[in-house]
Amino acid sequence: MALKRITVLGSTGSVGRSTMALLEAAPPGRFAVEALVAGRDVTALAAQARRFGARLAVVADPACLGALREALSGSGIEAAAGPEAVVEAAARPADWTMAAIVGAAGLRSTLAALGRGGTLALANKESLVCAGEIVLAEARRSGATLLPVDSEHNAIFQALDARDPAVVEKIVLTASGGPFRNADLASMRAATPEAAVRHPVWSMGAKISVDSATMFNKGLELIEAARLFPVPEERIEILIHPQSTVHGLVQYADGSVLAQLGSPDMRTPIAHALAWPERMAVEVPRLDLVALGRLEFFAPDTVRFPALRLCRAALQAGQGATTILNAANEVAVALFLDRRLGFLDIAAVVEETLEALGNPAIDGLEAVLAVDTAAREEAGRLAARRAAA
Repeated sequence: MALKRITVLGSTGSVGRSTMALLEAAPPGRFAVEALVAGRDVTALAAQARRFGARLAVVADPACLGALREALSGSGIEAAAGPEAVVEAAARPADWTMAAIVGAAGLRSTLAALGRGGTLALANKESLVCAGEIVLAEARRSGATLLPVDSEHNAIFQALDARDPAVVEKIVLTASGGPFRNADLASMRAATPEAAVRHPVWSMGAKISVDSATMFNKGLELIEAARLFPVPEERIEILIHPQSTVHGLVQYADGSVLAQLGSPDMRTPIAHALAWPERMAVEVPRLDLVALGRLEFFAPDTVRFPALRLCRAALQAGQGATTILNAANEVAVALFLDRRLGFLDIAAVVEETLEALGNPAIDGLEAVLAVDTAAREEAGRLAARRAAA
């Protein structure tokens, strides 16, 4: 197999660290690291850059540049900082890029990586939620290959016969249900950030963990799936699956249902994208069906988890609405983690922001960014009003 040059955007986050672990375990000469990008964790970024011999290390916070240069002193590794440096790193020649910068902040670097072609492994779902049409158009223009890394979308990618979408009756995304799957509304109203990030199955960053607790994570994945796969929104279903063993299913016109199963470990979908169209050996826990014993599925409760209803409605409304939804959710989650907003208020703020701003037209990246900014301002205002009430 020819050597692949790798760039990892978000290398110190949960997905980024899993990606780096796979690179480290691979046979010598299979992968070489071009660039690594992190937010503020200079210590971890510099250690990764030195360990893998990266050509470039970039920290998104300009104030951290001096510390990064000092940490890389004598290594010969180029150091840079700031939003523009992140985009420039994404645009450098590479065969395979992991897009794992959380939130709308990852949009520009995702587009830059797609613009130079190659393969983009997409873990930043917000790029497709905020600017799906723009992202997909850029992939078509450049001839880039876009591979989903979210465990659910990667599962659908593996099970879906995209040659003839007409024979697909529906696709099913599964959700663990998060830490509040069986909680009542009173308990959820009193939920703390510590309880919300305590996921029963997956180990993830704080923002994604809260999204799992509200089920916004699954709603965003619904929007992403509708833009990734040739299946209309009404034929995309979400089911609660507490065991987190079946990651996605595809039902066909002949009654067949193909499912992808595996242990809940992000290294599996990342490895699938890293080696695609081949496969690579990965030391992850093997699925023991006898020990597992049973697989359970339940319909989600949209009363306790209104995020699912809001995300589906935004998808039906259009690109402007999904951009607003994502921005408002990011603001509300940050305020919840900062203890300035209640858990149930997250969905309420998102819904009120959507009602206030509607579905503005999106005709390019600048329009996306303008709508994103307006939504953040409105969500912040609405959240402050709730906190003061």
